[in-house]
Amino acid sequence: MSERWKYQIKMGSIWGLFMTVFNVLFDIKDTPLAAQVAAPAFYFKALAYILVGVFVLGYYTWKSKQKQNL
Repeated sequence: MSERWKYQIKMGSIWGLFMTVFNVLFDIKDTPLAAQVAAPAFYFKALAYILVGVFVLGYYTWKSKQKQNL
């Protein structure tokens, strides 16, 4: 696996997990944690955050990292 993909997966998954935890904590006033984790929508949102993080955020951070190295 190339260094670019390793970097994108690492950065994007960290961002995706952070956003998932942040949303759970934000919605915990309305819905208990067990109910949020039991809902299928939780997993769809978590997957969406991770994919957006890997492909979008990871790509742009990789490009900016490459520009800084030049």
